[in-house]
Amino acid sequence: MKKIAILGSTGSIGTQTLEVVRGNADLQVVALAAGSSVEKMEAQIREFHPEIAGMWGEKEARDLQERVADLDVKIASGMEGLLEMATWPESQVLVTAIVGMIGIRPTIAAIQAGKDIALANKETLVTAGHIIIPLAKKYGVSILPVDSEHSAIFQSLNGEPADKIEKILLTASGGPFRGWTREALAHVQVEDALRHPNWSMGRKITIDSSTLVNKGLEVMEARWLFGVELDRIQVLVHPQSILHSAVQFVDGAIMAQMGVPDMKLPIQYALFYPDRRSMAGGRVDFFTLGQMTFEKPDPDTFDGLRLAYEAARAGGSMPTVYNAANERAVGLFLDRKIAYLQISELIGEAMGHHRVVREPGVEEILAAEQETYEYIAGRISRK
Repeated sequence: MKKIAILGSTGSIGTQTLEVVRGNADLQVVALAAGSSVEKMEAQIREFHPEIAGMWGEKEARDLQERVADLDVKIASGMEGLLEMATWPESQVLVTAIVGMIGIRPTIAAIQAGKDIALANKETLVTAGHIIIPLAKKYGVSILPVDSEHSAIFQSLNGEPADKIEKILLTASGGPFRGWTREALAHVQVEDALRHPNWSMGRKITIDSSTLVNKGLEVMEARWLFGVELDRIQVLVHPQSILHSAVQFVDGAIMAQMGVPDMKLPIQYALFYPDRRSMAGGRVDFFTLGQMTFEKPDPDTFDGLRLAYEAARAGGSMPTVYNAANERAVGLFLDRKIAYLQISELIGEAMGHHRVVREPGVEEILAAEQETYEYIAGRISRK
């Protein structure tokens, strides 16, 4: 029986992780954490019977406590609760499906407690990869990527020496606006950006996919996960989303992982690695598919990708600024307070305003995040 804890259990990755649990009787959920969805959390507790569960807010935690008073489950809240769930003695694997930089501290605590990490929280490596990767090596724990593209790279590297990588080929669907001009993008509405052609994801990541910011974040993650320099990570636009990413080796050979666009596959692979389990669902039919196509990304039109490479090359605290500015800008766009193209504009302005801290600790990372939030708020109030 493998026992897991899930941070962010009511979100897209969290709920799909629980679908994987339903299909595997030897998986047991011992801890669940969510932001504010009390009703969803109550339903999850009643189905999966964790030993501890938590909400981010104290008010929501009190509400949850009343709702599940008939059950034997401990209820926690806030960062203290996240840290307790991340290090829960019974768990073996922590699924970090929580959104935002609040995932950094729980991930560090879990590593120090000897838990393997099924990583779906992009911010952890984007902003603190220089802390997380050495720490994981020190404590001998595995960082198992849940993101589809990074899981594909991880699978393609299986049994291959990492020092033989020539290039990582990181695929992108291109989102709903592939081939559009900046003039056309100026008229994009929220509903347009939320219509992803291939994947079913949360609202923020769907917007990030449309701007290619999500791909920029994945470039930064891949750099830390696989120890590859930025100029050896190549983004390919692959509209069919069948080839999820690949690795080119020094002899010219390319190993790739393909499959239908379904997040449950990389989730299950991470939870059972190195075992590969049977999973119900669709299969690729190459005769129906007919062809797979690949294109170069357009970093001039979708400048969120270009800015990601700039942030990664600047290093230090700059990736934190890139991530935090995007987070706030996407929120403003979803609230219809800024136009679509202003997302990348605000990211670039925040990066230009920031003075880089070269080797930031956790407190300096969080300070850079807060500084960026305040800068974005000031820019919007002046417009």
